[in-house]
Amino acid sequence: MAGLKRDLNLTRPDDVYNLIVDAHKGLDEHQCRAFDARLILLLANQVGDEAAIRAAVEAARGGLAPPA
Repeated sequence: MAGLKRDLNLTRPDDVYNLIVDAHKGLDEHQCRAFDARLILLLANQVGDEAAIRAAVEAARGGLAPPA
């Protein structure tokens, strides 16, 4: 994989978003964090490109405000 995909790459992004949101329903905060971690690791393994994963981590961190 050459670089991080920034253009929409899903046919039905709203459905995917809702799938992920719905998967959190009924979970407490600890379970939500565990679910997120598991999902991230499964998707990172699916991507299989360390450089792309590093770029995604940097992009995600770059969009966060500094802690208060």
